[in-house]
Amino acid sequence: MTNSTLKPINKVCVIGAGVMGAGIAAHVANAGVEVLLLDIVPKDATDRNVVAKTAIEKLKKQNPAPLMSNQAAKLITAGNIDDDLKHAGQCDWVIEAVIERLDIKQSLYANLEKYRLKDTIVSSNTSTLPIETLMAKAKKPLQEHFLISHFFNPPRYMRLLELVVGDNTSDDTTARIRDFCDRVLGKTVVDCNDTPGFIANRIGTFWLQCAVTEAIKQGIDIETADAVLGKPVGFPKTGVFALIDMVGLDIMPHVLGSLSSALDDKDQFHTLGKLPEMVTAMIADGYTGRKGKGGFYRLTADKKKQAISLHDRSYSDAKRPKVPAANVGRKGGIRGVITHDSPAGRYAWSVISQTLAYAASLVPEIADDIDTVDAAMRLGYNWKYGPFEMIDKLGTEWFATALKDANHPVPVLLTVANGQPFYRTKDGRLQFLGVDGTYQTIKRPEGVLLLADIKRRSKPLLRNKSASLWDIGDKVACLEFHSKMNSLNPYSMSMIKKSVKFVNDNDFKAMVVYNESSHFSAGANLGILAVAAKLRLWPFVDWFLNAGQQAYNNLKYAPFPVIGAPSGLALGGGCEVLLHCDGIEAHAETYMGLVEAGVGIIPGWGGCKEMLVRAQEKYSKSVNQPKGWVTPDFIPGGPMAPVLDVFPLIAMADVSKSAHLAKEKMFLRSADNVVMNRDRLLSAAKERALGMAKSYTPPKAPTFNLPGASGAAALDLGVHDFIKKGVASPHDGKIGVALAKVLTGGNTDQMDTVSEQDILDLERAGLIAMAKTSKSQDRVIHMLRTGKPLRN
Repeated sequence: MTNSTLKPINKVCVIGAGVMGAGIAAHVANAGVEVLLLDIVPKDATDRNVVAKTAIEKLKKQNPAPLMSNQAAKLITAGNIDDDLKHAGQCDWVIEAVIERLDIKQSLYANLEKYRLKDTIVSSNTSTLPIETLMAKAKKPLQEHFLISHFFNPPRYMRLLELVVGDNTSDDTTARIRDFCDRVLGKTVVDCNDTPGFIANRIGTFWLQCAVTEAIKQGIDIETADAVLGKPVGFPKTGVFALIDMVGLDIMPHVLGSLSSALDDKDQFHTLGKLPEMVTAMIADGYTGRKGKGGFYRLTADKKKQAISLHDRSYSDAKRPKVPAANVGRKGGIRGVITHDSPAGRYAWSVISQTLAYAASLVPEIADDIDTVDAAMRLGYNWKYGPFEMIDKLGTEWFATALKDANHPVPVLLTVANGQPFYRTKDGRLQFLGVDGTYQTIKRPEGVLLLADIKRRSKPLLRNKSASLWDIGDKVACLEFHSKMNSLNPYSMSMIKKSVKFVNDNDFKAMVVYNESSHFSAGANLGILAVAAKLRLWPFVDWFLNAGQQAYNNLKYAPFPVIGAPSGLALGGGCEVLLHCDGIEAHAETYMGLVEAGVGIIPGWGGCKEMLVRAQEKYSKSVNQPKGWVTPDFIPGGPMAPVLDVFPLIAMADVSKSAHLAKEKMFLRSADNVVMNRDRLLSAAKERALGMAKSYTPPKAPTFNLPGASGAAALDLGVHDFIKKGVASPHDGKIGVALAKVLTGGNTDQMDTVSEQDILDLERAGLIAMAKTSKSQDRVIHMLRTGKPLRN
């Protein structure tokens, strides 16, 4: 939902159907907005729109998928620049994403201006050309409606959008784009000054170039470098060399070249030197990273991973070394890594100290405040902490002293800090240190509600080691999971039950289930199942399953509305939590699925039952039954129809690759909403909960008419056909048989009524039966050890 006081953006045109342009068009379509995608007309082309059409077809096949659903692709219309600029000018926003040549861009703007409506906004996706230069030949009406909107690749997954405005850009233009990109596209919009590389690429390119040149200079192999400059210090877990492989080595010369030519001769960037000759040679030989023959890493024909030597460019099998300096990071944090007395520790210090000092030296040149810079690096380069947050972890005084001891210039901002942290909490509010040495309170945009902020100014209503309950205002409570990967265990179940009771006893209006981890929940704690199976503690397993079923039904039948608000993975038991909520407000990047079959078991906390309920609802709507109809007395296709819809989703451990696809797979209902901006998720869930609370009545318990043994036999035949074709293993077949028995109602007949508890009992019995098999136990152990499913 956009700001109603601003003129809406209902149609967008993207000019340039390359990787970035097509990706931007895809993401606009993901938001449900029509897009016109234009590119050149190739010489002698029979189809004048062939470039844009080809780009759209590629979008449908790419992995990771730029499109959130197949429906999104239908919102993109292909065209060409020669014939369709007149249509582009009628759009509300035109995004230019053509080659980085000033003459081509300025010519395009001049031609577009012939057709542009007076309120049509034009922006460039450039990251190298100043807005003043782009607009040098433009008339004032275009200047007032022009800005730079720099997306990051891939546009669907990277949440950062850098916004640069010119001296003549109107406030209305800026407000419309900021609001649309925030609320509709789900971006965190950061304001950048008009400087080379803006924020993220200015610092990020320095970091990557520094990591490569220092590794060559110090004789550090790439696996060691990636070990210390990865997860232990809060950088992407790939490390720097694997990250460059992902981005593409061939991008480096262009980015380095543009920055080198644009930056002042005294800029610290120039001390890193040119791109190393060995990298230039790799690019020339086609070793451009994952999209080429390989890069710093490559896979052999038999899928063995190899790493390159920075000394002679030879490849050898990856060793995956255990690096003591990296291991120190688990307890000693960033400082522990960079002070480790080893070549790896000294390498980490050289890269991190130079990068953080460089970042500190750039404020206020590249942005007005440090919070903007930190947000850009977290969201644009996937750093866990921004550079100033990292300095706080080191200690501003410690870092300044360490730079002095290393004969490195101390940035002015560190001197201004004078030993104070860059961030502090005062009166329950997060503040950052301004360039003038005073603290400023961080103000969230309207409609943004963060649990992190609530935690700064309050204490939990209830808490144990795996979950907490918080008061988020207006008599709404928030249940938060916070175990590792938010896996669910007896403590989680206990907190669900206690939370429902607390909310009811204390006259709260509603509850939201939400957290701000990377993932909502990876499901049940498999370690508990592995230990119980090894010790044959089957009564305990049955108790644990029953406790989960009761806890989830407590959510479902609570006397107040419960809204789930997931983001990231919501798998297995995590998915089942959501299935028992009254409604779901899902972040667009929510990946839901009942994946238990992948570890050799079936859903045991009501997942089978709730998916049958959804399938029955689907068919009840198709026959226009009265509102509130919950009994499946008549279902088109008979009692087998819902079973056939649900069985493949669970048997194949199907996971939706977006919230939009979760609707198609029935994990979300039609009334559930998709929220594009992660920071707006809690607020959306709270508002939905309050809306439902006005006239809420708990749902009635569902009943089922299921096909029984005859239906199970039919499913078994299909499963064994898959086994014969080699699509499924014999053990997959056993899991399918166990699942079929649950979904068809066990020992029943289609004329009998099966209760909710009957299905839950079948789930528990089926899960325990599979957990007792050695091959299912092997699958569980393999998942715990590797994080990947075992097909045995």
